[in-house]
Amino acid sequence: MGDIQRIFPKDTPTPRGPYSPAIRAGDFVFVSGQGPVDPATDTMSYGDIQHETRITLNNVKRILEAAGVAMTDVVKCSVFLRDGKDFAAMNEIYREFFGEQRPTRTTVAVAFADPTMKVEIDCIAYKPV
Repeated sequence: MGDIQRIFPKDTPTPRGPYSPAIRAGDFVFVSGQGPVDPATDTMSYGDIQHETRITLNNVKRILEAAGVAMTDVVKCSVFLRDGKDFAAMNEIYREFFGEQRPTRTTVAVAFADPTMKVEIDCIAYKPV
């Protein structure tokens, strides 16, 4: 399988705990759950679900690019929503980022440690080295 590489890209949010933003393991890149953190200020940027989803997916995209992969290489996403009623509005922004690529996905409603946050997204990408 090869080496495991822990990826800490510049210009992305600082992890809020003891974890790596991404790990490349062989041909796979695993991106930790990302939320609506403005990378310029490294602080949460709360707003409506579309605002938070856009910031979150831009963070995912930056991390993927730092790992040498693209959104088109994503094979699986997990989307966590504070309120399941936000699904349709989140999905509009999600479609902007993934278009017809359509990675597999799980979407669930959860309670976050930060009760103001509306969305968190993680993913797995595949690109042979």
